[in-house]
Amino acid sequence: MAIAMTLKSYLDELQINYDTLEHPHTETAMETARAAHVPLHQMTKAVVLEDEDGYVVSVMPSNNRLNLQWVTEELQRPLHLASEPELKVLFNDCEAGAVPALSRAYGLEVIWDDHLKHVSDVYIEAGDHLHLIHMCGEDFRQLMADLPRSIISASEDYSSWIYE
Repeated sequence: MAIAMTLKSYLDELQINYDTLEHPHTETAMETARAAHVPLHQMTKAVVLEDEDGYVVSVMPSNNRLNLQWVTEELQRPLHLASEPELKVLFNDCEAGAVPALSRAYGLEVIWDDHLKHVSDVYIEAGDHLHLIHMCGEDFRQLMADLPRSIISASEDYSSWIYE
């Protein structure tokens, strides 16, 4: 699978220019960025959260760690991590663990990190562990324009410094 059908239909319907990039099999967004020779800050990762009102996908650069407290404060919701079985249902045309940052295509709420608001290019999981979607940063920001945005993540160094 080069790109999940739900994601492809979404991008095509909105007439977004993109291309796909193949890379060796990887498990994490940071591994993917390295294998695909993509700058870590341009590779997105998506973390799915939930509460009694539903799901929220948090999108950030691959080299950052989500700060759950910042997201819950920003959205004023008591969110926690969604389980793997739930992700298989939400992203039924994607491989386990290959959650696309463009989760609005799946009808989910999304919050994205301010660290992505100025990147020139963006790389997104295409729905498997072998392909990425590449688009210009301007098109990514167009897709995310009406979604909540805040600082919801930080580099590992900063995150560990806060909690020590």
